[in-house]
Amino acid sequence: MGFFKDLLKGEESDLHSPDNIADGYYTVTPEQVLEEEDGGKMILLEPRAFSEAQQIADYIRSRNTVVVNLKRVTPEQAKRIIDFLSGTIYAVSGNIQKIGGGIFLCTPNNINIQGKITDDSDGKGIHDNKDLDVEW
Repeated sequence: MGFFKDLLKGEESDLHSPDNIADGYYTVTPEQVLEEEDGGKMILLEPRAFSEAQQIADYIRSRNTVVVNLKRVTPEQAKRIIDFLSGTIYAVSGNIQKIGGGIFLCTPNNINIQGKITDDSDGKGIHDNKDLDVEW
């Protein structure tokens, strides 16, 4: 029986039992993630409004890595989106990192991030390649 049904009956349920759905999220192995249909993808998104934050959170909850480019929203909307995603990341024991101006990497707990992107203010005197002309 589920936790809430037991609670309504006045019985206590072990929150860490195998039947608890939330526990399955935190004890998954990398191999199990790869076997899931929707998990293990990298998704690139450019939201245009705060209303798209829930879709981004849903991708993270489905164990997908999401790169969010906030350059198409106002600064106020960008702050609200990051606040919302920070709560989602906290809930799934994930990680969020700024990887560029207005670009964030959001990962669930089954993804390990190595390395760090330095902020523009940290790299005073570093060549930023603005004058580089590369054709693809």
